[in-house]
Amino acid sequence: MKDKIIAFFQDVVKEMKKVTWPTKEELIESTKIVIVVCIVLSLFTYVIDMIINQAFKGIF
Repeated sequence: MKDKIIAFFQDVVKEMKKVTWPTKEELIESTKIVIVVCIVLSLFTYVIDMIINQAFKGIF
């Protein structure tokens, strides 16, 4: 069991060396995109919620 655990962590280290990490500029740009998409989706959800809310107020 101990050998399997050691082998697992050795494999993890090998795989982590293969990872290409983003540059600082790429990370900042991706973060900006994520924030903008979250804001847009939040606004969209808010508008749809308001429309449905008004529709239900009109029905009842």
